[in-house]
Amino acid sequence: MDKNVMAARMATLARVAKALEENRMEAHVVESREALLEALEKMLPKGASIASGGSMTLAETGVNGLLQRGDYDFYFRGRTDEKGEPVDVYRAAFSCDWYFSSSNAITEDGCLYNVDGNANRVAALCFGPRKVVIIAGYNKIVRNLHAAAERVRAIAAPANCIRLERKTPCAVTGRCMDCKSPDHICCDTVIHRFQRDPERIKVFLLPEDFGY
Repeated sequence: MDKNVMAARMATLARVAKALEENRMEAHVVESREALLEALEKMLPKGASIASGGSMTLAETGVNGLLQRGDYDFYFRGRTDEKGEPVDVYRAAFSCDWYFSSSNAITEDGCLYNVDGNANRVAALCFGPRKVVIIAGYNKIVRNLHAAAERVRAIAAPANCIRLERKTPCAVTGRCMDCKSPDHICCDTVIHRFQRDPERIKVFLLPEDFGY
């Protein structure tokens, strides 16, 4: 990345981090994926129970790889018990020590904006896991809540529907069509404006683009 673009992005992320802190969410700006993984390894206690939402950001940054190395009790999708039976990782997430996710958008005034199909992710972000970690690239930063909603309609929802092979109009047109499809993934919207517990949500911001 050009050093001047990098400097501008880092300045923007510093402003967003300050806004998140004012809304009582712990915020960190890290320069690279390597710095992110190093910070997470220092923060997470060995053996901690961890769940996550479906996220391209977690895959692209290497966070999923970190959680799968065996140092943590990771409730990944597809996990089975000792008898080979599927584990209900969605429900298990609510009693985990940590929950990892990205965010569909983060506003410059420090709000998290997320839209879900099953609501398992937004529900866990709101309540249950003791700690929540949000990983977000620069592409998730938007001006305000109106821009956050537009970002989901124009980018996140169509891309995720294509990735998940959902039969929705946006998977064909590349933009939300306010559909009533049975495969509709924009069912529940949650906005985090403020936190009563200032130590629960921890946001890590990176200057590169990750995920949808």
